[in-house]
Amino acid sequence: MQFVDVWKSYRSGMVLKPVISGLTLDLPTDRNIAVVGRNGIGKSTLLKLIAGTLRPSRGTIIRPGRTSWPLGFIGGLHPNLTGRQNARFIARIYGADADDLIAYVEDFAEIGRYFDRPVRTYSHGMRARVAFGVSMAIDFQCYLVDEVIGVGDARFREKCREIFRSKLSAANLIMVSHSEGSLREFCQSALVMSTGRIDFYDDIEQGLEAYRLVENAV
Repeated sequence: MQFVDVWKSYRSGMVLKPVISGLTLDLPTDRNIAVVGRNGIGKSTLLKLIAGTLRPSRGTIIRPGRTSWPLGFIGGLHPNLTGRQNARFIARIYGADADDLIAYVEDFAEIGRYFDRPVRTYSHGMRARVAFGVSMAIDFQCYLVDEVIGVGDARFREKCREIFRSKLSAANLIMVSHSEGSLREFCQSALVMSTGRIDFYDDIEQGLEAYRLVENAV
């Protein structure tokens, strides 16, 4: 993953709020990377930029292979379509076998008859289950995760972790989470976000320590 002079900002009233300012960085492809920073700093925005669902204000992001959408980004499901119809639509986009993908998602999500009801009728957790199931049904070279592993009861969370572990044997991960335990479980390196700035740490513990220093300085 390569960032070439990437800028992203939002206008809030008369003020331009920076999220990323002139980032040039090559991320290693043999490391799973945690993204840490205080609430509202732009972690989810960074994942959307990497996924390509959001464009930078300036600059280029080069993705070395097929990259998932953010797994916590349930906006990727069309609210007026059913879970089954969403799964079929996504299968067509990615050239996957529709029947196989639908069967996988229906079994994985465990939402019963709601799978054939419009997504707008789902709870937040049900949407996340379907979105996560669709993501796991397609092979990506890089998976983007935004807190979604915390969805559901303990049994379902462990189910998510097990399939995640199997996927990561042949793929990489960029993960946003407030759980340091989850970050340590899955990641070896870290991106630490502060206002307009992103710093890379090869060692996850060094990254978490740097984040704590930034938090204490605020």
